[in-house]
Amino acid sequence: MPVQIKRLLIAFVIFIGIMLGFKYYLTPQSWGEYGHYRGAALDEIADKEPNFAEMETCAMCHDSIADLKSQGEHQFIECETCHGPGYKHANDSDNIGMERPNGRELCLRCHTKNPARPEDFIKQIEEPGHSEGEECITCHNPHQPWL
Repeated sequence: MPVQIKRLLIAFVIFIGIMLGFKYYLTPQSWGEYGHYRGAALDEIADKEPNFAEMETCAMCHDSIADLKSQGEHQFIECETCHGPGYKHANDSDNIGMERPNGRELCLRCHTKNPARPEDFIKQIEEPGHSEGEECITCHNPHQPWL
């Protein structure tokens, strides 16, 4: 066997050995316990404080807005999509913490003309030229978009 092949095989064996060592030392003990992820991740995630509330939670205090929203085209969009995480606000009403969406960027995430979106499902606008310089909520109430 030529010398260069022997050297290549030795380098390959050393490389495989180093990689197996890395795998042994870097793989968490709980890896594969419940599938292809760390089993300990479940406990870590469960220990985190939740930071969202559902529409029903918002409706407990904001029932008039929830009634308006339930009649509109945004009825299936969670409040937190526009207003941000509401868990702390729901547990402590003194904690204002909720966002009042301003600017066009939020609305335009869904309503900018995009050929990949169904036009009959999501109303789309050609952004340039559509009330430039104005916020969407100047003319449109997101809780009553049909007005």
